[in-house]
Amino acid sequence: MESIGDDDLLRSKTVSHRRRISFTILLLLISFTTRVSGSIDESGRRVIEARTGQDLIWVVQLSDLHFSVHHPERAIDFKNIVGPALSLINPSLVLITGDLTDGKSKDMLTMKLNEDEWLEYESVMQDVVKRSGLNKSIFYDLRGNHDNFGVPAVGSSTDFFSKYSINGQMGRKGNVNAITVETSERKHLFVGVDTTMHIGLRGPTNLFGHPTDELLSSLDSHLSQWDNQSAKPVAKISFGHFPLSFTALSRSQKSLKDVFLKHSISAYLCGHLHTKFGKNLKRHHHSGGISLSDNDLFQLNMRQSSAESTSNCSFGALPAADFWEWEMGDWRKSRAMRIMAIDRGHVSYVDLDFKSRSQKTIILPTFPLDSRFMSTSFARHKYECQHMISSSYDTIRAIVFSHSLVVEVVAKVYDSSPGFDNLVMEAPMRKQGGDTSSGATFFSVPWNYRAFEDPLPDRFWLQIEVTDIRGRLTLSEMRPFSINGLSSKVSWTWNEFRVMGCQYAALYYPILWSALYMLLLVFLVPKCMIIVFKKQYTLKKFIAKKGPITLVLWILQDLCRMPVVWFGYTAYLLYLIFFPWFSGEVFTDSGNRTYMTIMGWVVSSSGADKKHEYIGQPDVMVLVIPHVIFVVIPSVVVVCCLVAEREMYKDHIRTVSGKKEDDHVHDWGRKKRSQRRSLLFSNRRLFRKSLLVASLALYWKHFKNCWAIARAYEMNVVHYPGYSLVVPLLLLYVIWKTHKVP
Repeated sequence: MESIGDDDLLRSKTVSHRRRISFTILLLLISFTTRVSGSIDESGRRVIEARTGQDLIWVVQLSDLHFSVHHPERAIDFKNIVGPALSLINPSLVLITGDLTDGKSKDMLTMKLNEDEWLEYESVMQDVVKRSGLNKSIFYDLRGNHDNFGVPAVGSSTDFFSKYSINGQMGRKGNVNAITVETSERKHLFVGVDTTMHIGLRGPTNLFGHPTDELLSSLDSHLSQWDNQSAKPVAKISFGHFPLSFTALSRSQKSLKDVFLKHSISAYLCGHLHTKFGKNLKRHHHSGGISLSDNDLFQLNMRQSSAESTSNCSFGALPAADFWEWEMGDWRKSRAMRIMAIDRGHVSYVDLDFKSRSQKTIILPTFPLDSRFMSTSFARHKYECQHMISSSYDTIRAIVFSHSLVVEVVAKVYDSSPGFDNLVMEAPMRKQGGDTSSGATFFSVPWNYRAFEDPLPDRFWLQIEVTDIRGRLTLSEMRPFSINGLSSKVSWTWNEFRVMGCQYAALYYPILWSALYMLLLVFLVPKCMIIVFKKQYTLKKFIAKKGPITLVLWILQDLCRMPVVWFGYTAYLLYLIFFPWFSGEVFTDSGNRTYMTIMGWVVSSSGADKKHEYIGQPDVMVLVIPHVIFVVIPSVVVVCCLVAEREMYKDHIRTVSGKKEDDHVHDWGRKKRSQRRSLLFSNRRLFRKSLLVASLALYWKHFKNCWAIARAYEMNVVHYPGYSLVVPLLLLYVIWKTHKVP
């Protein structure tokens, strides 16, 4: 009996131990999944409760993965790096903002979707979700222009995004998707917007975002879903693929910027441009009292100057609506990842580079904010007017993500006003609450923030130092801050300005028509002067009456006296304006050819009436503008120079042969001109040879353009005779015509 009782006792202990283990595992799973699981409320809104114990959340953004069958290392690195990194970071959301696959041939000229790349993307994402330990539902991937190459309609056989993407598999079919991450103090609304064109063309004429009026209305509705329905404040973030500089207007001339300003979002996260254009691809937008529908052609700097105006602190006055646009680097080459945090309403981020170094410890300062890239007009207004300065100013705060136990975190503030970094504050930071997640810890330290008020926005700089249990020291990037809410100005480089500061959708037609009108005037005005006003300008008249206007009119009138050239160029310009440039296949494996004009590609819509419509405007500018600016205009310049050189050489021949009338041997000025001409035309007309070299350069440029277009749209010379042959033939004719001087 005693032995039986011992066995029962042993068995009961074993069962109890197993139950405790099972219960512990269950608690861990519950505590983990509550951070990432969501629910649908009675209004159909998806809500995630973030149980960090703080008014704090963070999300991860990735962009421009460009998985390619020709570059398998992109997917391999993504699988090996991103899964473990997400496991460490444990974000509330993972946002993948477009260009999931590459869709390009090895020579990068043929651009259409490849199903093998999408199968690879699906497999890699399944592995990443598994290795990260995150719920698949918190992953949101968006369609980029590369994911839309050659797709005639959503849901078609070539629409691999709907089949293999996470959004497609999770049933998120709309162009606008929203999710709310809620803490005990605040709601954080994230709205993703897909602005790829509804009929996807092959590249390169698939470069811009194309929001429709219906999409903007849906975006407006999603961003307002918590307005007047929540006792908690709401922070709003939007994310998409295209920067606003590469986004067209809707048919009613409205833009994403209009909607974002209307709802005072904190930031718009995007990709598309990669890091090759620069690391400061950020832009501050604000209303500034201007009509929201006004579309500026240029913004010369990261911040518009009017954003720095003095705040109006009268009762009920609100600051100008504003938001940040933050383009991030690409995974394709840079292996970039971004962590963005919202701490008590303050939005900050840190960009990670997994290509240059491993990330054992990641530091994200959440307050004070970087005065260069994160401060807003609202923060400045609130501080200057002393409207509800919250307790969020009372501490310096940071999130630390580390594989090893963190033993010390120190906040350091430097004063740069002496001309060097003078340490004015050094204080150890304390961990707040328990571990917010497996590898993330929240630290803070109290400070007297009013001691750092200063009219200079970049006088004080913050740096966080972290030491782990292995003795490794990690430093955050030094960031300037301004308690006053002032903004430190950062100038764009030329490359950064040309991709972020120019509204290309609005600039396309002004650039195009300016160039075409100028060319038409070059050929029509001199002709009218000859025929209508009977005014003749010749080399002899230019020699007698020097001046730039006389020079230009002489050369252009000589050009008009070559009928083949004049009629050829005039007819070609009219052809470019009114007729199709070429025909090609713009959809993947459709077998149907369509044609392109300066207005876009003419395709049949899917409606019952089969109307024809222009698609890809202003996307076609990547073909139209280079041809007009870098081929047609230079060819006209070369032709004019060849004509002028011929006339000057003829005059030189007459001079040296003594055939010119009224030749005074003792005229010193005429002797000097003769010597200069002899030098100019010595060694078999060197100037002409340089023009022939310029012609060869033009031929090569034009040939490369034609070859790229032919590969992109499966064309041969029959499909674009006017585009490919007219300019070379006209140049050849002028070279032949000016070769021999009578």
